[in-house]
Amino acid sequence: MTPDAVVRLVAGRLLQYPDERLYAELPRYEAALAGAAPEPAGLLTEFLAYARTTSGLDLAAHYTDTFDTRNRRCLYLTWWTDGDTRNRGLSLVRMKRIYRDFGLEFASDELPDFLPVALEFAALHPEAGTQLLEEHRAGLELLRLAVTAANTPYARVLEAVCATLPGPSPETKAEAKALAKRGPAHESVGLSDPLEPFGPGVELPWPAMPPETLERTPA
Repeated sequence: MTPDAVVRLVAGRLLQYPDERLYAELPRYEAALAGAAPEPAGLLTEFLAYARTTSGLDLAAHYTDTFDTRNRRCLYLTWWTDGDTRNRGLSLVRMKRIYRDFGLEFASDELPDFLPVALEFAALHPEAGTQLLEEHRAGLELLRLAVTAANTPYARVLEAVCATLPGPSPETKAEAKALAKRGPAHESVGLSDPLEPFGPGVELPWPAMPPETLERTPA
C-alpha cells in the first residue's frame, strides 16, 4: 500500500460521521500514518490529536455543523459540478459504473459520490482513483477553502486529501474555479481492472466505509 493510499483511507474514515468506532481505532490510524508521507500524514495526525481531546458528542455536533450545503461545505462531489439538477443523477450513475468496471459493486444507502467512498476507491486503485478525484478537483479544492475559512480542524483532513493529488492546491476560490474551466487532465476513467487484495502487513480496519458499501462484483 502506498503512502498516499494510507492517507486517503485514513482521511476517508475521518470524513465520515464520528462514532464510537472512530475513537476505538484512533491508535491504529496513528500507527498507520507513521509510514506515510510526512506532510499529509502530519495534517491528519493534527486532526487525530484534536479528536482525542474532544468528546464524541461535541465532535459529532461539530461535524454536522461543518459539512452542509447551506454553507457550501458539501462532502458529495457531484453536488459541486451539477448541483441539485437532473445531470447529477447521470453523474451518480457514471460513478457507480466506474466502481463496477474495477470489480466493485456499490451497495449502500450512501451516495456513490460521497467523498469517503471516492477516497477508498482511490486508495484501492491509485491511478483511476486519482483521475476520478482530479475530475472533481475544483469542487474538492473549493470544499477545502470553505472548510478552512470556517476555522475548523477538519480543514487539516481536506488539506491532506488535496496533498495526494498532482500539483499545488489553488490558494483562492477564483483559482479553484479556474480548474473547472480547464477540465481534468484525463478524459475519463473506468477501464477494467480486477480488485487485488491488500496483501500481508495491512492491519488497519479497512474498508473505511461499512463492508457492504463496496462489494466485490461476482465473476
